[in-house]
Amino acid sequence: MEILLLEDIKGIGKKNDLLVVGDGYALNCLLPKRAALVATPLVRKRYADLIRRRAEEREREKAAEAGAAQALQGKTVTFVRKVTKTGKLYAAIQEKLIADALKKEHSITVEESAIEIAEPIKVTGSHQVRVKMGEQMLPLTVIVEAEKAS
Repeated sequence: MEILLLEDIKGIGKKNDLLVVGDGYALNCLLPKRAALVATPLVRKRYADLIRRRAEEREREKAAEAGAAQALQGKTVTFVRKVTKTGKLYAAIQEKLIADALKKEHSITVEESAIEIAEPIKVTGSHQVRVKMGEQMLPLTVIVEAEKAS
């Protein structure tokens, strides 16, 4: 069923998006909550200006994501942490730390949820993580070094 969203719905779309969703989801969830309208010709005509503006906004978002993806290409993030005698970190490097380091070192803003780590980073060395930018998954190298004892 084709619908017009009347509000932002996480994981589905933003306000004024024209979407095709399952009939059951539309009839049982979106329409009773007044979160969407069925995209009839009358609705399309009445909301045409808002639909057009949202489509233009979506194009600008895609262009910004492509620019951020280009900026992320080939970048590395370096952490210097305290380690045990066996070379393990006292605390694992997590998505939030990587997102903060990207912003600090390269001025690239990335959501924590867009960073995918296969295993928690708990040892020194070079590690690969993946960052989702729009529709593409980009590799990012995370380098963890031991802190020098003073």
